[in-house]
Amino acid sequence: MTNTLVLDVDGTLVDTNYHHAVAWFRAFRRFDLTVPTWRLHRAIGMGGDKLVAAVAGEHVERDRGDELREAWVAEFEPMLAEVRPLEGAHRLVSAAREQDLAVVLASSGKRRHVDHYLGLIDAADVPSTSSDDVAESKPAPDLVEVALRQVDRDGGRAVVIGDSVWDCDAAHRAGLPVVCLRTGGFGEAELREHGASAVYEELDQLRADLTDLPMA
Repeated sequence: MTNTLVLDVDGTLVDTNYHHAVAWFRAFRRFDLTVPTWRLHRAIGMGGDKLVAAVAGEHVERDRGDELREAWVAEFEPMLAEVRPLEGAHRLVSAAREQDLAVVLASSGKRRHVDHYLGLIDAADVPSTSSDDVAESKPAPDLVEVALRQVDRDGGRAVVIGDSVWDCDAAHRAGLPVVCLRTGGFGEAELREHGASAVYEELDQLRADLTDLPMA
Protein backbone atom coordinates (compact mmCIF):
# COMPACT_ATOMS: atom_id res chain seq x y z
CA MET A 1 0.00 0.00 0.00
CA THR A 2 1.18 3.51 -0.86
CA ASN A 3 0.28 6.49 1.29
CA THR A 4 -0.29 9.79 -0.49
CA LEU A 5 0.38 13.48 0.13
CA VAL A 6 -2.14 15.68 -1.66
CA LEU A 7 -0.35 19.02 -1.80
CA ASP A 8 -1.89 22.41 -2.45
CA VAL A 9 0.38 24.71 -4.48
CA ASP A 10 -0.43 28.42 -4.16
CA GLY A 11 0.53 29.62 -0.70
CA THR A 12 1.79 26.16 0.25
CA LEU A 13 4.68 25.48 -2.14
CA VAL A 14 4.96 28.85 -3.90
CA ASP A 15 4.57 32.34 -2.44
CA THR A 16 1.68 33.69 -4.52
CA ASN A 17 -1.25 34.54 -2.26
CA TYR A 18 -0.54 38.26 -2.07
CA HIS A 19 0.18 38.45 -5.80
CA HIS A 20 -3.25 36.92 -6.37
CA ALA A 21 -4.92 39.41 -4.04
CA VAL A 22 -3.34 42.38 -5.86
CA ALA A 23 -4.22 40.92 -9.27
CA TRP A 24 -7.86 40.52 -8.22
CA PHE A 25 -7.94 44.05 -6.80
CA ARG A 26 -6.70 45.42 -10.13
CA ALA A 27 -9.14 43.24 -12.07
CA PHE A 28 -12.09 44.64 -10.13
CA ARG A 29 -10.82 48.19 -10.58
CA ARG A 30 -10.96 47.70 -14.35
CA PHE A 31 -14.72 47.74 -13.90
CA ASP A 32 -14.75 50.58 -11.33
CA LEU A 33 -15.36 48.10 -8.52
CA THR A 34 -13.35 48.34 -5.31
CA VAL A 35 -12.98 45.23 -3.16
CA PRO A 36 -10.66 45.70 -0.15
CA THR A 37 -7.48 43.66 -0.47
CA TRP A 38 -7.98 42.18 3.01
CA ARG A 39 -11.27 40.69 1.81
CA LEU A 40 -9.62 39.40 -1.35
CA HIS A 41 -6.80 37.80 0.63
CA ARG A 42 -9.31 35.99 2.79
CA ALA A 43 -10.78 34.42 -0.38
CA ILE A 44 -7.48 33.32 -1.94
CA GLY A 45 -7.40 29.55 -2.08
CA MET A 46 -10.89 29.14 -3.45
CA GLY A 47 -11.12 29.04 -7.22
CA GLY A 48 -12.00 31.97 -9.42
CA ASP A 49 -15.30 30.30 -10.24
CA LYS A 50 -16.38 31.02 -6.66
CA LEU A 51 -14.29 34.03 -5.64
CA VAL A 52 -16.16 36.78 -7.50
CA ALA A 53 -19.49 36.02 -5.87
CA ALA A 54 -17.84 35.46 -2.48
CA VAL A 55 -16.20 38.89 -2.35
CA ALA A 56 -18.52 41.04 -4.47
CA GLY A 57 -21.91 39.35 -4.53
CA GLU A 58 -23.94 37.18 -6.86
CA HIS A 59 -25.02 40.16 -8.95
CA VAL A 60 -21.40 40.96 -9.87
CA GLU A 61 -20.77 37.32 -10.71
CA ARG A 62 -23.85 37.30 -12.91
CA ASP A 63 -23.02 40.57 -14.70
CA ARG A 64 -19.21 40.50 -14.84
CA GLY A 65 -17.93 37.15 -13.62
CA ASP A 66 -16.26 35.90 -16.79
CA GLU A 67 -14.87 39.33 -17.65
CA LEU A 68 -13.39 39.66 -14.17
CA ARG A 69 -11.71 36.27 -14.42
CA GLU A 70 -10.22 37.24 -17.77
CA ALA A 71 -9.03 40.54 -16.25
CA TRP A 72 -7.47 38.66 -13.33
CA VAL A 73 -5.47 36.49 -15.74
CA ALA A 74 -4.24 39.61 -17.55
CA GLU A 75 -3.20 41.24 -14.26
CA PHE A 76 -1.56 38.14 -12.80
CA GLU A 77 0.44 37.01 -15.83
CA PRO A 78 3.07 39.80 -15.56
CA MET A 79 3.63 38.80 -11.91
CA LEU A 80 4.62 35.21 -12.73
CA ALA A 81 8.25 36.23 -13.08
CA GLU A 82 8.17 37.52 -9.48
CA VAL A 83 6.86 34.28 -7.97
CA ARG A 84 9.32 32.32 -5.86
CA PRO A 85 9.08 28.91 -4.20
CA LEU A 86 8.58 28.91 -0.46
CA GLU A 87 11.63 27.79 1.49
CA GLY A 88 11.74 24.02 1.69
CA ALA A 89 9.27 23.25 -1.11
CA HIS A 90 11.66 21.13 -3.16
CA ARG A 91 13.04 19.46 -0.04
CA LEU A 92 9.54 18.48 1.10
CA VAL A 93 8.59 16.88 -2.21
CA SER A 94 11.94 15.09 -2.49
CA ALA A 95 11.83 13.79 1.09
CA ALA A 96 8.28 12.49 0.66
CA ARG A 97 9.22 10.55 -2.44
CA GLU A 98 12.37 9.19 -0.79
CA GLN A 99 10.09 7.85 1.96
CA ASP A 100 7.97 6.06 -0.67
CA LEU A 101 5.03 8.43 -0.32
CA ALA A 102 3.05 9.23 -3.45
CA VAL A 103 2.92 12.97 -4.08
CA VAL A 104 0.23 14.70 -6.14
CA LEU A 105 -0.53 18.40 -6.43
CA ALA A 106 -4.12 19.67 -6.20
CA SER A 107 -4.23 23.31 -7.31
CA SER A 108 -7.10 25.68 -8.03
CA GLY A 109 -4.77 27.54 -10.39
CA LYS A 110 -4.63 27.57 -14.16
CA ARG A 111 -2.75 24.70 -15.79
CA ARG A 112 -0.05 26.92 -17.31
CA HIS A 113 0.52 28.53 -13.91
CA VAL A 114 0.79 25.15 -12.19
CA ASP A 115 3.29 23.97 -14.80
CA HIS A 116 5.36 27.12 -14.16
CA TYR A 117 5.36 26.44 -10.42
CA LEU A 118 6.42 22.83 -10.97
CA GLY A 119 9.45 24.14 -12.79
CA LEU A 120 10.27 26.48 -9.91
CA ILE A 121 10.34 23.65 -7.38
CA ASP A 122 12.07 21.23 -9.76
CA ALA A 123 9.14 18.82 -9.72
CA ALA A 124 8.02 18.67 -13.34
CA ASP A 125 7.40 14.92 -13.09
CA VAL A 126 5.03 15.18 -10.11
CA PRO A 127 1.39 14.48 -11.11
CA SER A 128 -0.89 17.46 -10.65
CA THR A 129 -4.38 18.82 -11.17
CA SER A 130 -5.59 22.33 -11.94
CA SER A 131 -8.86 24.21 -12.22
CA ASP A 132 -8.94 23.07 -15.86
CA ASP A 133 -9.58 19.49 -14.68
CA VAL A 134 -12.76 20.01 -12.64
CA ALA A 135 -16.19 21.61 -12.80
CA GLU A 136 -15.87 23.11 -9.31
CA SER A 137 -12.75 24.27 -7.48
CA LYS A 138 -12.07 24.51 -3.75
CA PRO A 139 -13.76 24.42 -1.30
CA ALA A 140 -15.52 21.72 -3.32
CA PRO A 141 -13.73 18.35 -3.00
CA ASP A 142 -13.39 17.80 -6.77
CA LEU A 143 -9.69 18.73 -7.05
CA VAL A 144 -8.72 16.45 -4.20
CA GLU A 145 -10.72 13.56 -5.61
CA VAL A 146 -9.28 13.99 -9.12
CA ALA A 147 -5.77 14.26 -7.67
CA LEU A 148 -6.15 10.96 -5.82
CA ARG A 149 -7.15 9.22 -9.04
CA GLN A 150 -3.81 10.23 -10.58
CA VAL A 151 -1.71 8.09 -8.24
CA ASP A 152 -1.60 4.35 -7.62
CA ARG A 153 -2.55 4.17 -3.95
CA ASP A 154 -3.15 0.42 -3.87
CA GLY A 155 -5.43 0.83 -0.88
CA GLY A 156 -3.11 3.25 0.92
CA ARG A 157 -4.14 6.24 2.97
CA ALA A 158 -3.88 9.96 2.21
CA VAL A 159 -3.62 13.41 3.80
CA VAL A 160 -4.16 16.89 2.34
CA ILE A 161 -1.55 19.60 2.96
CA GLY A 162 -2.58 23.21 2.39
CA ASP A 163 -2.48 26.76 3.66
CA SER A 164 -6.06 28.02 3.69
CA VAL A 165 -9.45 27.33 5.21
CA TRP A 166 -10.57 26.39 1.69
CA ASP A 167 -8.05 23.55 1.62
CA CYS A 168 -9.43 22.40 4.97
CA ASP A 169 -13.01 22.49 3.72
CA ALA A 170 -12.13 20.61 0.51
CA ALA A 171 -10.28 17.92 2.49
CA HIS A 172 -13.18 17.53 4.90
CA ARG A 173 -15.65 17.11 2.05
CA ALA A 174 -13.36 14.51 0.50
CA GLY A 175 -13.21 12.62 3.81
CA LEU A 176 -9.50 13.22 4.39
CA PRO A 177 -7.48 14.74 7.25
CA VAL A 178 -5.67 18.00 6.57
CA VAL A 179 -2.43 19.55 7.80
CA CYS A 180 -1.76 23.24 7.19
CA LEU A 181 1.03 25.77 6.80
CA ARG A 182 0.73 29.40 7.90
CA THR A 183 2.54 30.44 4.72
CA GLY A 184 -0.69 31.62 3.10
CA GLY A 185 -1.41 34.18 5.77
CA PHE A 186 -4.21 32.39 7.64
CA GLY A 187 -4.04 32.11 11.41
CA GLU A 188 -3.50 28.88 13.29
CA ALA A 189 -6.74 29.14 15.26
CA GLU A 190 -8.97 29.50 12.21
CA LEU A 191 -7.17 26.72 10.35
CA ARG A 192 -7.74 24.43 13.32
CA GLU A 193 -11.38 25.55 13.51
CA HIS A 194 -11.75 24.36 9.92
CA GLY A 195 -10.30 20.96 10.75
CA ALA A 196 -6.51 21.19 10.48
CA SER A 197 -5.03 18.56 12.79
CA ALA A 198 -1.65 20.34 12.84
CA VAL A 199 -0.39 23.74 11.72
CA TYR A 200 3.24 24.46 10.81
CA GLU A 201 5.09 27.72 10.39
CA GLU A 202 7.28 26.46 7.55
CA LEU A 203 7.76 23.54 5.20
CA ASP A 204 10.95 22.21 6.74
CA GLN A 205 9.12 21.71 10.05
CA LEU A 206 6.46 19.73 8.24
CA ARG A 207 9.11 17.70 6.42
CA ALA A 208 10.57 16.62 9.75
CA ASP A 209 7.17 15.13 10.70
CA LEU A 210 6.38 13.32 7.46
CA THR A 211 6.31 9.91 9.12
CA ASP A 212 3.84 11.12 11.76
CA LEU A 213 1.20 12.81 9.61
CA PRO A 214 -2.44 11.76 10.14
CA MET A 215 -3.81 9.77 7.22
CA ALA A 216 -7.16 8.26 6.30
